[in-house]
Amino acid sequence: MTIVYILAAILIFGVLIAVHELGHFLAAKLCGVRVNEFSIGMGPLIWHKETEETQYSLRLLPIGGFCAMEGEDEDSGDERSLGRQGFWKKVVIFAAGSFMNFLAGFLIILAVYSGAQGFLIPAAAGTAPEFEERNGQTIQAGDIFYSVNGERVYLYSDVSLLMSLHQGQPMDLVVLRDGEKVELNDVTWGTYTGTEGETYQGYGVYIARDQIEEANLWTILKTSWLNTIDFVRIVRLSLQMLVTGQAGMDDLSGPVGIVSTITQVGTASETIAAAVENILYFGAMLAVNLAVMNMLPIPALDGGKIFFLIIDEIAMKLFRKKIPEKYEMAVNTVGFVALMGFMLVVTFNDVFKLFG
Repeated sequence: MTIVYILAAILIFGVLIAVHELGHFLAAKLCGVRVNEFSIGMGPLIWHKETEETQYSLRLLPIGGFCAMEGEDEDSGDERSLGRQGFWKKVVIFAAGSFMNFLAGFLIILAVYSGAQGFLIPAAAGTAPEFEERNGQTIQAGDIFYSVNGERVYLYSDVSLLMSLHQGQPMDLVVLRDGEKVELNDVTWGTYTGTEGETYQGYGVYIARDQIEEANLWTILKTSWLNTIDFVRIVRLSLQMLVTGQAGMDDLSGPVGIVSTITQVGTASETIAAAVENILYFGAMLAVNLAVMNMLPIPALDGGKIFFLIIDEIAMKLFRKKIPEKYEMAVNTVGFVALMGFMLVVTFNDVFKLFG
């Protein structure tokens, strides 16, 4: 079955990249930009259809695709070339790929949750006996977790995740009690008594496992949206941890690591249906991850292109002059080489973890 999961991982990558390029393609057409070729897949051509201005292609390798716009990589005298378009049209075209990945993530989660019977509510089941004495007040059974250390609680899984990020440190909690916010500041980390009488290290907060919100059209849509937003936050928190040194290179994963994770997710599932559902969930998270990462202001990424557009716009307002294209090309080249080098290091790290 391992080979099946590896193929599934490759397919997910290919589909997400193709969806990204479809976003650029649709936005370009909407904005009147000439598209010379739109391809699903890379490598040797196996099928194509020519129209008046666009070649639609299907290529051998299912690892993405591309949208070749007139004037994207070179000067063009065509009035419909990308370079001749205004600021906002370019922004829309560059951002459309990430938008499509975000939308894909939402739709995948929506499909996963469409058969749900209900959703766990992020509610408290009470606190350890030592809690009130140490913290001056308590959390009542039925209180709804609203935020943990300033981060909103969207889903049931958020409670334990957000608490785990601050292990060993005091924690600020906000809960909803009868519709009113109740704040508990500096909740102490320490040794508490668990629900079965055992002792453990934590915050002494019990999380309910029996409060369920019934699934209907509204709750499925709401939970799917909140889950998608939650994926965005996970990317943000991961970047914060990387910048602050809380996470290192060993915690990063590239394509090899992601394929390995999808394989583990699939093989750990008890049934084929569960494996499909879990892999789709991971695919949705990956789609949103790609959407966010691609919008970072890094040269060679869409976010970097939008950043240069903004700099150009500011330069035009202040100095009536754009930044010379050669400088932008140089920065993009250096950025691309650095990005490829980074991906190479991450890939080597993945391989080392896989066989080390």
